[in-house]
Amino acid sequence: MDSALQEKKPPYLMIAILFIGAFVSFLNNSLLNVALPSIMVDLNIKDYSTIQWLSTGYMLVSGILIPASAFLLTRFSNRSLFITSMTIFTLGTAIAAVAPNFGILLTGRMVQAAGSSVMGPLLMNIMLVSFPREKRGTAMGIFGLVMITAPAIGPTLSGFIVEYYDWRLLFEMILPLAVISLLLGIWKSKNIMQQNKNATLDYFSIILSSIGFGGLLYGFSSASSDGWTDQVVLITLIVGAIALISFVVRQLKMETPLLDLRVYKYPMFALGSVIAIVNAVAMFSGMILTPAYVQNVRGITPLDSGLMMLPGAIIMGIMSPITGRLFDKYGPRVLGVIGLTITAISTYMLANLQIDSTHTYIILVYTLRMFGMAMVMMPIMTNGLNQLPTRLNPHGTAVNNTAQQVSGSIGTAILITIMNSVTKTKAEDLMTGVDPTTLTAANKALLTQEALLAGIQYSFYIALGINIVALILVFFIKRAEVSDEPVEALKNQQGNTKTKTAVN
Repeated sequence: MDSALQEKKPPYLMIAILFIGAFVSFLNNSLLNVALPSIMVDLNIKDYSTIQWLSTGYMLVSGILIPASAFLLTRFSNRSLFITSMTIFTLGTAIAAVAPNFGILLTGRMVQAAGSSVMGPLLMNIMLVSFPREKRGTAMGIFGLVMITAPAIGPTLSGFIVEYYDWRLLFEMILPLAVISLLLGIWKSKNIMQQNKNATLDYFSIILSSIGFGGLLYGFSSASSDGWTDQVVLITLIVGAIALISFVVRQLKMETPLLDLRVYKYPMFALGSVIAIVNAVAMFSGMILTPAYVQNVRGITPLDSGLMMLPGAIIMGIMSPITGRLFDKYGPRVLGVIGLTITAISTYMLANLQIDSTHTYIILVYTLRMFGMAMVMMPIMTNGLNQLPTRLNPHGTAVNNTAQQVSGSIGTAILITIMNSVTKTKAEDLMTGVDPTTLTAANKALLTQEALLAGIQYSFYIALGINIVALILVFFIKRAEVSDEPVEALKNQQGNTKTKTAVN
Protein backbone atom coordinates (compact mmCIF):
# COMPACT_ATOMS: atom_id res chain seq x y z
CA MET A 1 0.00 0.00 0.00
CA ASP A 2 1.14 3.56 -0.68
CA SER A 3 -0.66 5.28 2.13
CA ALA A 4 2.60 6.89 3.16
CA LEU A 5 2.38 9.03 0.06
CA GLN A 6 -1.07 10.35 0.92
CA GLU A 7 -2.23 13.17 3.11
CA LYS A 8 -3.52 12.07 6.54
CA LYS A 9 -6.45 14.41 5.95
CA PRO A 10 -7.41 15.58 2.45
CA PRO A 11 -6.71 19.31 1.89
CA TYR A 12 -10.36 20.18 1.28
CA LEU A 13 -9.86 23.95 1.07
CA MET A 14 -7.10 23.65 -1.52
CA ILE A 15 -9.16 21.15 -3.52
CA ALA A 16 -12.10 23.59 -3.49
CA ILE A 17 -9.81 26.33 -4.84
CA LEU A 18 -8.55 23.98 -7.55
CA PHE A 19 -12.15 23.16 -8.43
CA ILE A 20 -12.84 26.84 -9.11
CA GLY A 21 -9.87 27.08 -11.46
CA ALA A 22 -10.72 23.79 -13.15
CA PHE A 23 -14.38 24.77 -13.59
CA VAL A 24 -13.40 28.04 -15.27
CA SER A 25 -10.95 26.32 -17.62
CA PHE A 26 -13.30 23.43 -18.46
CA LEU A 27 -16.17 25.87 -19.08
CA ASN A 28 -13.95 27.71 -21.53
CA ASN A 29 -13.55 24.54 -23.63
CA SER A 30 -17.06 24.74 -25.09
CA LEU A 31 -18.01 28.35 -24.43
CA LEU A 32 -17.14 29.78 -27.83
CA ASN A 33 -18.68 27.28 -30.27
CA VAL A 34 -22.16 28.85 -30.36
CA ALA A 35 -20.69 32.37 -30.56
CA LEU A 36 -18.59 31.79 -33.70
CA PRO A 37 -21.20 33.18 -36.17
CA SER A 38 -21.55 36.38 -34.12
CA ILE A 39 -17.78 36.82 -33.94
CA MET A 40 -17.57 36.35 -37.71
CA VAL A 41 -19.93 39.27 -38.27
CA ASP A 42 -18.34 41.52 -35.66
CA LEU A 43 -14.75 40.98 -36.86
CA ASN A 44 -15.77 40.98 -40.54
CA ILE A 45 -14.50 37.45 -41.25
CA LYS A 46 -15.83 36.00 -44.50
CA ASP A 47 -14.67 32.38 -44.29
CA TYR A 48 -16.11 30.01 -41.67
CA SER A 49 -13.00 27.82 -41.85
CA THR A 50 -11.03 30.83 -40.58
CA ILE A 51 -13.24 31.51 -37.56
CA GLN A 52 -13.27 27.77 -36.79
CA TRP A 53 -9.60 28.14 -35.80
CA LEU A 54 -10.78 29.65 -32.51
CA SER A 55 -11.93 26.13 -31.62
CA THR A 56 -9.40 24.13 -33.66
CA GLY A 57 -6.41 26.12 -32.37
CA TYR A 58 -7.56 25.68 -28.77
CA MET A 59 -7.96 21.94 -29.30
CA LEU A 60 -4.54 21.61 -30.96
CA VAL A 61 -2.66 23.39 -28.17
CA SER A 62 -4.43 21.25 -25.55
CA GLY A 63 -3.75 18.06 -27.51
CA ILE A 64 -0.06 18.90 -27.77
CA LEU A 65 0.43 19.89 -24.12
CA ILE A 66 -1.64 17.22 -22.34
CA PRO A 67 0.86 14.40 -23.15
CA ALA A 68 3.60 16.56 -21.61
CA SER A 69 1.57 16.98 -18.40
CA ALA A 70 3.07 13.76 -16.98
CA PHE A 71 6.55 15.33 -17.04
CA LEU A 72 5.27 18.64 -15.64
CA LEU A 73 3.47 16.90 -12.77
CA THR A 74 6.59 14.87 -11.96
CA ARG A 75 9.12 17.71 -12.26
CA PHE A 76 7.30 20.67 -10.69
CA SER A 77 5.28 21.13 -7.51
CA ASN A 78 1.50 21.14 -7.80
CA ARG A 79 1.43 24.63 -6.23
CA SER A 80 3.73 26.16 -8.84
CA LEU A 81 1.92 24.34 -11.66
CA PHE A 82 -1.49 25.63 -10.59
CA ILE A 83 -0.31 29.21 -10.13
CA THR A 84 1.55 29.20 -13.45
CA SER A 85 -1.36 27.59 -15.31
CA MET A 86 -3.92 30.03 -13.91
CA THR A 87 -1.63 32.99 -14.63
CA ILE A 88 -1.27 31.92 -18.26
CA PHE A 89 -5.00 31.22 -18.56
CA THR A 90 -5.88 34.61 -17.04
CA LEU A 91 -3.49 36.37 -19.40
CA GLY A 92 -5.04 34.60 -22.40
CA THR A 93 -8.55 35.53 -21.23
CA ALA A 94 -7.56 39.20 -20.87
CA ILE A 95 -6.02 39.22 -24.36
CA ALA A 96 -9.16 37.69 -25.88
CA ALA A 97 -11.48 40.08 -24.03
CA VAL A 98 -9.86 43.19 -25.55
CA ALA A 99 -8.86 41.68 -28.93
CA PRO A 100 -9.46 44.24 -31.71
CA ASN A 101 -9.04 41.70 -34.52
CA PHE A 102 -9.09 37.98 -35.26
CA GLY A 103 -5.32 37.45 -34.99
CA ILE A 104 -5.13 38.75 -31.42
CA LEU A 105 -8.32 36.89 -30.47
CA LEU A 106 -6.82 33.63 -31.76
CA THR A 107 -3.62 34.36 -29.83
CA GLY A 108 -5.64 34.86 -26.66
CA ARG A 109 -7.48 31.56 -27.19
CA MET A 110 -4.26 29.62 -27.70
CA VAL A 111 -2.70 31.20 -24.60
CA GLN A 112 -5.85 30.18 -22.71
CA ALA A 113 -5.40 26.60 -23.94
CA ALA A 114 -1.76 26.56 -22.83
CA GLY A 115 -2.88 27.46 -19.31
CA SER A 116 -5.94 25.22 -19.06
CA SER A 117 -4.49 22.05 -20.63
CA VAL A 118 -2.73 20.93 -17.45
CA MET A 119 -5.68 21.68 -15.12
CA GLY A 120 -7.48 18.37 -15.68
CA PRO A 121 -4.46 16.09 -15.11
CA LEU A 122 -3.31 18.27 -12.18
CA LEU A 123 -6.63 18.14 -10.33
CA MET A 124 -7.06 14.44 -11.04
CA ASN A 125 -3.62 13.68 -9.56
CA ILE A 126 -4.35 15.83 -6.51
CA MET A 127 -7.48 13.73 -5.91
CA LEU A 128 -5.57 10.47 -6.34
CA VAL A 129 -2.90 11.52 -3.84
CA SER A 130 -5.30 13.06 -1.33
CA PHE A 131 -7.72 10.15 -0.93
CA PRO A 132 -7.12 6.44 -0.19
CA ARG A 133 -8.14 4.00 -2.91
CA GLU A 134 -11.26 2.87 -1.07
CA LYS A 135 -12.60 6.46 -1.14
CA ARG A 136 -11.37 7.54 -4.56
CA GLY A 137 -14.68 6.77 -6.25
CA THR A 138 -16.46 9.48 -4.27
CA ALA A 139 -13.56 11.90 -4.71
CA MET A 140 -13.30 11.34 -8.46
CA GLY A 141 -17.07 11.58 -8.74
CA ILE A 142 -16.88 15.10 -7.35
CA PHE A 143 -14.09 15.82 -9.82
CA GLY A 144 -16.36 14.49 -12.56
CA LEU A 145 -19.02 16.96 -11.45
CA VAL A 146 -16.66 19.76 -12.48
CA MET A 147 -15.18 18.05 -15.54
CA ILE A 148 -18.55 17.09 -17.04
CA THR A 149 -20.86 19.90 -15.97
CA ALA A 150 -18.68 22.88 -16.92
CA PRO A 151 -18.28 22.12 -20.65
CA ALA A 152 -21.86 20.82 -20.82
CA ILE A 153 -23.42 24.13 -19.75
CA GLY A 154 -21.03 26.14 -21.96
CA PRO A 155 -23.18 26.12 -25.13
CA THR A 156 -26.35 27.10 -23.24
CA LEU A 157 -24.62 29.94 -21.43
CA SER A 158 -22.94 31.05 -24.64
CA GLY A 159 -26.23 30.98 -26.56
CA PHE A 160 -27.92 33.15 -23.94
CA ILE A 161 -25.11 35.72 -23.89
CA VAL A 162 -24.84 35.93 -27.68
CA GLU A 163 -28.62 36.29 -27.93
CA TYR A 164 -28.84 39.24 -25.54
CA TYR A 165 -25.32 40.66 -25.06
CA ASP A 166 -21.98 41.13 -26.83
CA TRP A 167 -19.78 38.05 -27.38
CA ARG A 168 -16.90 39.70 -25.50
CA LEU A 169 -18.85 39.12 -22.30
CA LEU A 170 -17.91 35.45 -22.66
CA PHE A 171 -14.34 36.42 -21.78
CA GLU A 172 -15.16 39.35 -19.51
CA MET A 173 -17.20 37.16 -17.15
CA ILE A 174 -14.46 34.48 -17.08
CA LEU A 175 -11.69 36.97 -16.28
CA PRO A 176 -12.68 37.90 -12.67
CA LEU A 177 -13.31 34.23 -11.84
CA ALA A 178 -9.84 33.35 -13.14
CA VAL A 179 -8.26 36.18 -11.12
CA ILE A 180 -10.08 35.09 -7.94
CA SER A 181 -8.99 31.48 -8.46
CA LEU A 182 -5.39 32.60 -9.01
CA LEU A 183 -5.33 34.76 -5.86
CA LEU A 184 -6.89 31.99 -3.77
CA GLY A 185 -4.30 29.56 -5.15
CA ILE A 186 -1.44 31.87 -4.18
CA TRP A 187 -2.95 32.23 -0.71
CA LYS A 188 -3.86 28.64 0.17
CA SER A 189 -2.40 26.07 -2.24
CA LYS A 190 0.29 23.76 -0.90
CA ASN A 191 2.55 21.02 -2.22
CA ILE A 192 1.31 17.50 -1.54
CA MET A 193 2.55 15.55 -4.58
CA GLN A 194 5.78 13.61 -5.00
CA GLN A 195 8.27 15.71 -6.97
CA ASN A 196 11.39 14.61 -8.85
CA LYS A 197 13.66 17.61 -9.47
CA ASN A 198 16.07 15.42 -11.44
CA ALA A 199 13.50 14.61 -14.12
CA THR A 200 14.68 15.73 -17.56
CA LEU A 201 12.64 16.65 -20.61
CA ASP A 202 13.23 14.72 -23.83
CA TYR A 203 12.79 17.43 -26.45
CA PHE A 204 12.64 15.02 -29.38
CA SER A 205 9.69 13.27 -27.73
CA ILE A 206 7.98 16.66 -27.41
CA ILE A 207 8.51 17.28 -31.13
CA LEU A 208 7.18 13.84 -32.10
CA SER A 209 4.23 14.20 -29.72
CA SER A 210 3.36 17.65 -31.05
CA ILE A 211 3.49 16.53 -34.69
CA GLY A 212 1.74 13.23 -33.97
CA PHE A 213 -1.16 14.32 -31.77
CA GLY A 214 -1.41 17.74 -33.39
CA GLY A 215 -1.46 16.23 -36.88
CA LEU A 216 -4.13 13.67 -36.05
CA LEU A 217 -6.34 16.16 -34.23
CA TYR A 218 -6.10 18.70 -37.04
CA GLY A 219 -6.51 16.09 -39.76
CA PHE A 220 -9.60 14.47 -38.30
CA SER A 221 -11.23 17.76 -37.31
CA SER A 222 -10.67 19.09 -40.86
CA ALA A 223 -11.82 15.88 -42.58
CA SER A 224 -15.44 16.39 -41.57
CA SER A 225 -15.57 19.74 -43.38
CA ASP A 226 -12.92 19.45 -46.13
CA GLY A 227 -13.42 15.77 -46.95
CA TRP A 228 -11.16 12.73 -46.57
CA THR A 229 -9.65 13.19 -50.04
CA ASP A 230 -8.45 16.73 -49.36
CA GLN A 231 -4.68 16.88 -49.90
CA VAL A 232 -3.95 18.82 -46.71
CA VAL A 233 -6.08 16.40 -44.66
CA LEU A 234 -4.34 13.34 -46.11
CA ILE A 235 -0.83 14.73 -45.66
CA THR A 236 -1.59 15.86 -42.10
CA LEU A 237 -3.02 12.47 -41.13
CA ILE A 238 -0.14 10.51 -42.70
CA VAL A 239 2.57 12.69 -41.13
CA GLY A 240 0.72 12.65 -37.80
CA ALA A 241 0.40 8.85 -37.84
CA ILE A 242 4.11 8.35 -38.67
CA ALA A 243 5.16 10.78 -35.93
CA LEU A 244 2.82 9.13 -33.41
CA ILE A 245 4.15 5.64 -34.17
CA SER A 246 7.71 6.96 -33.80
CA PHE A 247 6.70 8.60 -30.51
CA VAL A 248 5.26 5.34 -29.15
CA VAL A 249 8.35 3.33 -30.15
CA ARG A 250 10.64 5.92 -28.55
CA GLN A 251 8.66 5.97 -25.29
CA LEU A 252 8.80 2.18 -24.98
CA LYS A 253 12.59 2.20 -25.44
CA MET A 254 13.33 5.04 -23.00
CA GLU A 255 14.12 4.43 -19.34
CA THR A 256 12.34 7.64 -18.30
CA PRO A 257 9.85 8.41 -21.08
CA LEU A 258 7.90 11.61 -21.52
CA LEU A 259 4.69 9.56 -21.47
CA ASP A 260 5.12 6.13 -19.88
CA LEU A 261 2.98 3.81 -22.00
CA ARG A 262 3.87 0.90 -19.72
CA VAL A 263 0.72 1.83 -17.82
CA TYR A 264 -0.99 -0.45 -20.33
CA LYS A 265 0.76 -3.42 -18.71
CA TYR A 266 -1.78 -3.08 -15.90
CA PRO A 267 -4.81 -5.04 -17.21
CA MET A 268 -7.60 -3.08 -15.51
CA PHE A 269 -6.09 0.23 -16.57
CA ALA A 270 -5.70 -1.02 -20.15
CA LEU A 271 -9.26 -2.38 -20.32
CA GLY A 272 -10.68 0.71 -18.63
CA SER A 273 -8.81 2.96 -21.05
CA VAL A 274 -10.19 1.08 -24.07
CA ILE A 275 -13.74 1.28 -22.68
CA ALA A 276 -13.27 4.99 -21.97
CA ILE A 277 -12.05 5.56 -25.54
CA VAL A 278 -15.01 3.70 -27.05
CA ASN A 279 -17.39 5.45 -24.66
CA ALA A 280 -15.93 8.86 -25.56
CA VAL A 281 -16.75 8.26 -29.23
CA ALA A 282 -20.32 7.29 -28.32
CA MET A 283 -20.72 10.28 -25.99
CA PHE A 284 -19.40 12.84 -28.46
CA SER A 285 -21.74 11.43 -31.10
CA GLY A 286 -24.74 12.36 -29.00
CA MET A 287 -23.36 15.81 -28.24
CA ILE A 288 -22.89 16.48 -31.99
CA LEU A 289 -25.79 14.64 -33.62
CA THR A 290 -28.57 15.68 -31.23
CA PRO A 291 -28.01 19.44 -31.68
CA ALA A 292 -27.71 18.82 -35.44
CA TYR A 293 -31.16 17.22 -35.40
CA VAL A 294 -32.68 19.87 -33.14
CA GLN A 295 -31.29 22.88 -35.02
CA ASN A 296 -31.04 21.74 -38.64
CA VAL A 297 -33.94 19.28 -38.94
CA ARG A 298 -36.37 20.96 -36.55
CA GLY A 299 -35.21 24.55 -37.07
CA ILE A 300 -34.87 25.33 -33.36
CA THR A 301 -32.62 28.28 -32.40
CA PRO A 302 -29.17 27.60 -30.85
CA LEU A 303 -30.31 29.08 -27.53
CA ASP A 304 -33.41 26.89 -27.32
CA SER A 305 -31.33 23.93 -28.49
CA GLY A 306 -28.89 24.54 -25.65
CA LEU A 307 -31.76 24.77 -23.17
CA MET A 308 -33.09 21.42 -24.41
CA MET A 309 -29.68 19.83 -23.80
CA LEU A 310 -29.27 21.46 -20.38
CA PRO A 311 -31.27 18.88 -18.34
CA GLY A 312 -28.91 16.19 -19.61
CA ALA A 313 -25.91 18.20 -18.44
CA ILE A 314 -27.53 18.81 -15.06
CA ILE A 315 -28.41 15.15 -14.50
CA MET A 316 -24.88 14.15 -15.49
CA GLY A 317 -23.45 16.57 -12.94
CA ILE A 318 -25.81 15.36 -10.20
CA MET A 319 -25.09 11.70 -10.91
CA SER A 320 -21.30 12.01 -11.00
CA PRO A 321 -20.69 12.16 -7.21
CA ILE A 322 -23.50 9.65 -6.63
CA THR A 323 -21.95 7.10 -9.00
CA GLY A 324 -18.60 7.77 -7.35
CA ARG A 325 -20.01 6.71 -3.99
CA LEU A 326 -21.71 3.68 -5.58
CA PHE A 327 -18.38 2.73 -7.17
CA ASP A 328 -16.69 2.66 -3.75
CA LYS A 329 -19.41 0.28 -2.55
CA TYR A 330 -20.16 -1.96 -5.53
CA GLY A 331 -17.19 -1.66 -7.90
CA PRO A 332 -17.08 -0.76 -11.59
CA ARG A 333 -18.75 -3.70 -13.36
CA VAL A 334 -22.33 -3.34 -12.11
CA LEU A 335 -22.31 0.42 -12.76
CA GLY A 336 -20.78 -0.07 -16.20
CA VAL A 337 -23.31 -2.71 -17.25
CA ILE A 338 -26.32 -0.70 -16.04
CA GLY A 339 -25.00 2.58 -17.42
CA LEU A 340 -24.08 1.25 -20.86
CA THR A 341 -27.39 -0.65 -21.12
CA ILE A 342 -29.28 2.58 -20.45
CA THR A 343 -27.04 4.39 -22.94
CA ALA A 344 -27.68 1.73 -25.60
CA ILE A 345 -31.46 1.89 -25.16
CA SER A 346 -31.52 5.70 -25.30
CA THR A 347 -29.18 5.74 -28.32
CA TYR A 348 -31.59 3.41 -30.13
CA MET A 349 -34.42 5.80 -29.27
CA LEU A 350 -32.41 8.73 -30.67
CA ALA A 351 -31.75 6.72 -33.83
CA ASN A 352 -35.52 6.59 -34.33
CA LEU A 353 -36.24 10.30 -33.95
CA GLN A 354 -38.76 11.60 -36.48
CA ILE A 355 -39.46 15.02 -37.94
CA ASP A 356 -42.48 15.37 -35.64
CA SER A 357 -40.94 14.01 -32.40
CA THR A 358 -42.07 16.17 -29.49
CA HIS A 359 -39.70 18.46 -27.61
CA THR A 360 -40.48 16.62 -24.37
CA TYR A 361 -39.55 13.28 -25.92
CA ILE A 362 -36.24 14.65 -27.24
CA ILE A 363 -35.33 16.14 -23.85
CA LEU A 364 -36.25 12.96 -21.93
CA VAL A 365 -34.34 10.62 -24.24
CA TYR A 366 -31.23 12.82 -24.33
CA THR A 367 -31.33 13.23 -20.53
CA LEU A 368 -31.71 9.45 -20.11
CA ARG A 369 -28.63 8.96 -22.29
CA MET A 370 -26.60 11.39 -20.18
CA PHE A 371 -27.81 9.56 -17.06
CA GLY A 372 -26.40 6.31 -18.45
CA MET A 373 -23.13 7.95 -19.49
CA ALA A 374 -22.67 9.37 -15.99
CA MET A 375 -22.69 5.85 -14.53
CA VAL A 376 -19.79 4.78 -16.72
CA MET A 377 -17.22 7.54 -17.21
CA MET A 378 -15.60 8.23 -13.85
CA PRO A 379 -16.01 4.73 -12.27
CA ILE A 380 -14.26 3.01 -15.19
CA MET A 381 -11.47 5.60 -15.25
CA THR A 382 -11.01 5.56 -11.47
CA ASN A 383 -10.85 1.77 -11.34
CA GLY A 384 -8.03 1.72 -13.89
CA LEU A 385 -6.07 4.43 -12.09
CA ASN A 386 -6.48 2.54 -8.81
CA GLN A 387 -4.33 -0.29 -10.18
CA LEU A 388 -1.41 2.00 -11.02
CA PRO A 389 1.46 2.68 -8.62
CA THR A 390 1.41 6.25 -7.34
CA ARG A 391 4.53 7.14 -9.35
CA LEU A 392 2.60 6.31 -12.55
CA ASN A 393 -0.47 8.40 -11.70
CA PRO A 394 0.70 11.41 -13.79
CA HIS A 395 1.30 9.13 -16.78
CA GLY A 396 -2.03 7.33 -16.33
CA THR A 397 -4.04 10.55 -16.23
CA ALA A 398 -2.10 11.99 -19.18
CA VAL A 399 -2.68 8.84 -21.24
CA ASN A 400 -6.40 8.81 -20.42
CA ASN A 401 -6.91 12.49 -21.21
CA THR A 402 -4.95 12.29 -24.46
CA ALA A 403 -6.63 9.09 -25.63
CA GLN A 404 -10.13 10.42 -24.98
CA GLN A 405 -9.44 13.72 -26.70
CA VAL A 406 -8.00 12.06 -29.81
CA SER A 407 -10.70 9.35 -29.93
CA GLY A 408 -13.43 11.97 -29.51
CA SER A 409 -12.01 13.95 -32.42
CA ILE A 410 -11.69 10.84 -34.60
CA GLY A 411 -15.16 9.58 -33.71
CA THR A 412 -16.77 12.94 -34.38
CA ALA A 413 -15.07 13.23 -37.79
CA ILE A 414 -16.11 9.73 -38.83
CA LEU A 415 -19.73 10.11 -37.69
CA ILE A 416 -20.12 13.50 -39.38
CA THR A 417 -18.66 12.03 -42.58
CA ILE A 418 -21.14 9.15 -42.40
CA MET A 419 -23.99 11.58 -41.73
CA ASN A 420 -23.05 13.75 -44.72
CA SER A 421 -22.65 10.74 -47.02
CA VAL A 422 -26.01 9.20 -46.09
CA THR A 423 -27.69 12.61 -46.32
CA LYS A 424 -26.37 13.10 -49.84
CA THR A 425 -27.43 9.60 -50.95
CA LYS A 426 -30.89 10.00 -49.40
CA ALA A 427 -31.36 13.39 -51.08
CA GLU A 428 -30.51 11.87 -54.46
CA ASP A 429 -32.98 9.03 -53.85
CA LEU A 430 -35.75 11.46 -52.89
CA MET A 431 -35.12 13.48 -56.04
CA THR A 432 -35.31 10.43 -58.33
CA GLY A 433 -38.03 11.00 -60.91
CA VAL A 434 -38.80 14.48 -59.57
CA ASP A 435 -38.52 17.59 -61.73
CA PRO A 436 -36.61 20.16 -59.60
CA THR A 437 -38.36 23.03 -61.38
CA THR A 438 -41.73 21.88 -60.05
CA LEU A 439 -40.66 21.91 -56.39
CA THR A 440 -41.74 24.77 -54.17
CA ALA A 441 -39.42 26.22 -51.53
CA ALA A 442 -41.40 24.39 -48.84
CA ASN A 443 -41.03 21.06 -50.65
CA LYS A 444 -37.28 21.58 -51.09
CA ALA A 445 -36.93 22.35 -47.37
CA LEU A 446 -38.89 19.21 -46.49
CA LEU A 447 -36.70 17.05 -48.74
CA THR A 448 -33.57 18.54 -47.16
CA GLN A 449 -34.94 17.82 -43.67
CA GLU A 450 -35.80 14.21 -44.54
CA ALA A 451 -32.38 13.60 -46.09
CA LEU A 452 -30.53 15.05 -43.09
CA LEU A 453 -32.75 13.10 -40.70
CA ALA A 454 -31.78 9.88 -42.49
CA GLY A 455 -28.10 10.76 -42.12
CA ILE A 456 -28.48 11.51 -38.40
CA GLN A 457 -30.45 8.30 -37.80
CA TYR A 458 -27.83 6.18 -39.56
CA SER A 459 -25.01 7.82 -37.58
CA PHE A 460 -26.86 7.12 -34.33
CA TYR A 461 -27.08 3.44 -35.31
CA ILE A 462 -23.30 3.45 -35.80
CA ALA A 463 -22.98 5.04 -32.34
CA LEU A 464 -25.25 2.29 -30.99
CA GLY A 465 -22.89 -0.34 -32.39
CA ILE A 466 -19.94 1.39 -30.73
CA ASN A 467 -21.95 1.52 -27.49
CA ILE A 468 -22.60 -2.23 -27.66
CA VAL A 469 -18.85 -2.88 -28.04
CA ALA A 470 -18.25 -0.96 -24.80
CA LEU A 471 -21.05 -2.91 -23.10
CA ILE A 472 -19.45 -6.23 -24.06
CA LEU A 473 -16.03 -5.11 -22.83
CA VAL A 474 -17.35 -3.94 -19.46
CA PHE A 475 -18.36 -7.52 -18.54
CA PHE A 476 -14.63 -8.34 -18.35
CA ILE A 477 -13.78 -5.57 -15.91
CA LYS A 478 -13.31 -6.17 -12.20
CA ARG A 479 -12.31 -4.16 -9.16
CA ALA A 480 -8.61 -3.33 -9.50
CA GLU A 481 -6.20 -5.03 -7.13
CA VAL A 482 -3.84 -2.72 -5.24
CA SER A 483 -0.22 -3.35 -6.21
CA ASP A 484 2.67 -3.49 -3.73
CA GLU A 485 4.92 -1.84 -6.33
CA PRO A 486 4.54 1.76 -5.06
CA VAL A 487 6.39 1.12 -1.80
CA GLU A 488 9.26 -0.67 -3.53
CA ALA A 489 9.46 2.02 -6.19
CA LEU A 490 9.58 4.72 -3.53
CA LYS A 491 12.44 3.00 -1.73
CA ASN A 492 14.39 2.69 -4.97
CA GLN A 493 13.87 6.34 -5.88
CA GLN A 494 14.73 7.94 -2.53
CA GLY A 495 18.14 8.95 -3.82
CA ASN A 496 16.85 11.20 -6.57
CA THR A 497 13.33 12.07 -5.53
CA LYS A 498 12.38 14.93 -3.30
CA THR A 499 9.03 14.48 -1.64
CA LYS A 500 7.29 17.75 -0.91
CA THR A 501 5.54 17.98 2.42
CA ALA A 502 2.51 20.11 3.02
CA VAL A 503 3.34 23.81 3.30
CA ASN A 504 0.67 26.30 4.22
